[in-house]
Amino acid sequence: MKLPEKIFGVELNSDLVHRVMVLQQANRRQILADTKGRGEVSGGGRKPWAQKHTGRARHGSIRSPIWKGGGVTHGPSSERNFVKKINKKMRRKALSMVLSAKAKGDLLVLLEDLKLESGKTKELATLLRKLPCDNKRLLLVLPAMNQELIHAGNNLAFAKTMQARELNVLDLVQAKYLVMPKDSVRVIEETFVK
Repeated sequence: MKLPEKIFGVELNSDLVHRVMVLQQANRRQILADTKGRGEVSGGGRKPWAQKHTGRARHGSIRSPIWKGGGVTHGPSSERNFVKKINKKMRRKALSMVLSAKAKGDLLVLLEDLKLESGKTKELATLLRKLPCDNKRLLLVLPAMNQELIHAGNNLAFAKTMQARELNVLDLVQAKYLVMPKDSVRVIEETFVK
């Protein structure tokens, strides 16, 4: 099959690909760690004792960070923002670069058609083992939503399935082989070539 030059004939720029990968990883990041400061911890409304004449150290609140049960000083907050942005053209260019690298490195496997009779994982596994990407990490790109193939593919430890219009640089780089029916190339061209 003759592949479109706009997608599969782009020269690799590793800096741009790396930048898009870092962006995707940052945007997928979930912030779980969260601590309460002295203003968020419950209690400590009144001054624990008088400022002077007690012989004790001066304190304004029992929820000060130096007290047991007090707030945390400089702790992590869930309000941190790791979101990064990049131009749409740059993101598409990076995707084309990775697809081109897969095609040039003989890591792209094109199929005439991909259909399962029973929709079982075992059937898909035997089909994939016949291909040159035997048990290596692969990305199965489908032209449209196919629930049977997605379920069968996600049950395999070495395979990941996704639709052609959802392709992204990070998943492409993480997979060694790229397996897709010929229809997927058309969907990729329609979606990413503007």
